[in-house]
Amino acid sequence: MAVAVLSLAGCGANTEELTDWMEQQKRAAKPSVQPIEAPKKFEPHPYSVIALVDPFSAQKLGTGTRLEGGQGNPILAAQLRRRKQPLEAFPLDAMKMVGTVSRQGRPHALIEVDKLLHYVKVGEYIGQNYGQITQIDETELTLRELVQDAAGEWIERTTTLQLQEKAR
Repeated sequence: MAVAVLSLAGCGANTEELTDWMEQQKRAAKPSVQPIEAPKKFEPHPYSVIALVDPFSAQKLGTGTRLEGGQGNPILAAQLRRRKQPLEAFPLDAMKMVGTVSRQGRPHALIEVDKLLHYVKVGEYIGQNYGQITQIDETELTLRELVQDAAGEWIERTTTLQLQEKAR
């Protein structure tokens, strides 16, 4: 027990030197904090394009498909009035031309969509861009589509669907 008392007595003795050293270190340590910049004054600028047509407005998006008394594109108006054909529900990239067949002297193309074969002929519509088949060859099918350009105008473009043979 005498050893324990002496060891505890040694912990309490001479703490004055430790306290002086800690005070000296506190005085020597100087934080280096840089001052924060003053906030910049906010200057509002007028929104100068407010008078222009918003590219995402219903007015801009609906200009190509609206039929107001024949003011729209007459080619598009005719497309909107006709009954849709079954292959117009699928995009062209989901279709594969897998062959051609001649029926009654006219060429027909074999189109595979969702693992089903469809016979198509010149004049029928396929794809989601009002694509009408204009020509069928042994290796490709040509069609005319109606698409909107960057300005929102409806234009015609020619597209082909190539014959795709299965790899063996």
